[in-house]
Amino acid sequence: MASNLPASEGMDIQDQPTAGAWGEWNPTEDSVRPVRGKHRVAKQRGGLARSSTVLGVGVIAAVGAGGIATAQDRPQVAISMPSLPDLPGGFGDTDHGAGGADGAGGASGAEASGGSGSHSGAPAARTGVLAAQQTQSGSGAGEVLLNRILQQAESQQDAAVAQDRAAAELAAKEAAAKEAKEQAEVARQAADKQAEDARKAAEKAAAEAKAEADAAAAQAKEAKASGGFSLPTSAYTLTSHYGDSGSMWSSGHHTGLDFAAPTGTPVKAVGKGKITSAGWSGAYGYRIVLQLDDGTEIWYCHLSSMSVTSGAVGAGDTIGRVGATGNVTGAHLHLEVRKGGSTMDPLAWLTSKGLNV
Repeated sequence: MASNLPASEGMDIQDQPTAGAWGEWNPTEDSVRPVRGKHRVAKQRGGLARSSTVLGVGVIAAVGAGGIATAQDRPQVAISMPSLPDLPGGFGDTDHGAGGADGAGGASGAEASGGSGSHSGAPAARTGVLAAQQTQSGSGAGEVLLNRILQQAESQQDAAVAQDRAAAELAAKEAAAKEAKEQAEVARQAADKQAEDARKAAEKAAAEAKAEADAAAAQAKEAKASGGFSLPTSAYTLTSHYGDSGSMWSSGHHTGLDFAAPTGTPVKAVGKGKITSAGWSGAYGYRIVLQLDDGTEIWYCHLSSMSVTSGAVGAGDTIGRVGATGNVTGAHLHLEVRKGGSTMDPLAWLTSKGLNV
């Protein structure tokens, strides 16, 4: 019996089912109306499109959730083809259009009915196996990618740690070099200061020695010119003269001549003679009494120290140092000239000996 079905893709007219096997099929508006609530399945060629979709889903599942996840951790989803209940015989296998192309007549119908035949389930099974294989392949690729990413991250971390360590070592070296430089600069400045202090001290000592030598030479020259007499000290200022009156003196007037000079200034013997007394003398402080050859006594008072306390001395010899001991208001040499137990004006006496006071 001839069929009213037109020739479909991949199917000859003689391959179409007969009326005895299929019954008369008269398409109506209801039968050709789009199936609602069902998915219309497009024709598949070799199961490739569906396998690619499953592979894409597997790869997306493997590369997700903040990194790489293996598709093996997800349960496999059973894939089945939807049936078309509105069509006679179900036509579950849509690989062959309106009829079953795998065999003629009832054989194809049996397979399409989904009874004991396996043809309708075969594409899904093949698709599942292929998807599992591709999923496993994608999982292996994901693991390789994950390992590479982890290795790269570890390498970058090691490089960062090494860079930080190198930077820290460089900073430590620079700090040590800076500290050493500062210490060297401090040591150099200390050495320079010490050398400068030593130089100044040496210059001061040399200047003092030269001044003292010059003073001694001047006194010796003056003593020679004056017939063997010398001034009692040097670098002085006359402050109080003989006969000055005031309450500072117990007798009511000054009995000597005051040579104001810095403490420690050498005190000289005015002429040849001998030391008859040396020691503490109350208001006079430390005092030395020099008796000249003619019996004249020269008193040196308020001394800070006494170099010669007895014996013979010559004109210009150092016998003591200027001080401020006893009843004084400042460092000075109080010089008295006594003859026969009476005082006389020291300035006049020294001038009479040819000394320029």
